[in-house]
Amino acid sequence: MSEALHLPIIDLSSPDRLSIANSIRQACVEHGFFYLVNHGVEEELLKKVFEQCSKFFSLPIAEKMKFSRKNHRGYTALYAEKLDTSSSAKGDSKESFYIGPLADHLNQWPLEGDLESSGEDIYGASAHSDYGMITLLVTDGVPGLQVCREKSKQPQIWEDVPSMSGAFIVNIGDMMERWTNCLFRSTLHRVLPPGQERYSVGFFINPNKDCLVECLESCCSESSPPRFPPIRSLDYLEERVRLTYGS
Repeated sequence: MSEALHLPIIDLSSPDRLSIANSIRQACVEHGFFYLVNHGVEEELLKKVFEQCSKFFSLPIAEKMKFSRKNHRGYTALYAEKLDTSSSAKGDSKESFYIGPLADHLNQWPLEGDLESSGEDIYGASAHSDYGMITLLVTDGVPGLQVCREKSKQPQIWEDVPSMSGAFIVNIGDMMERWTNCLFRSTLHRVLPPGQERYSVGFFINPNKDCLVECLESCCSESSPPRFPPIRSLDYLEERVRLTYGS
């Protein structure tokens, strides 16, 4: 049984903005994960989001496949993704539905009348770190999320991340770790099958596609030179997606 991890809690309602910024920096350096409370997103809106998630993922597989992933938007089926590319498993036992900016008109939207339940239960995600800069995550409260704070050490030690009502779980991605020359930590995490339906919604924050990701001047020196070569944001993300889907 894994022990529960005590993550920092960042309260955005505090009037001391400098203190908030310093707390976020410390959390990024020491943990790569933290809770964000009083973020301004209404609980009623989050409730509606999870209701729609439940309706969509309960559809028969044939209906969901009508929205099969194109341009990394839409539905991905059970075992379609393998987040731990070193694993010998055929894929992760989870389903996903991806959306992006409205302005590029690439999203696929099911009609409200199509969302009638069939009662399927799917869950799980293998060990991975996120690709991009920052992830904002909200869950339905069902446990399963775990982190490994020392991803290079063996054996790996996994700790549970308890759900906190009304809070976003924030974690640093690989691109931000690369940008800061590993000052900010992109923490390994996974989701264990909880034995029941589990829903989570992630908001992935990434730079513009042509942004050059290279070590920030404040994060390198003669004694700590850049560890990674510069790379265009889109090129980096597309390669990571290609590895996830094995194509």
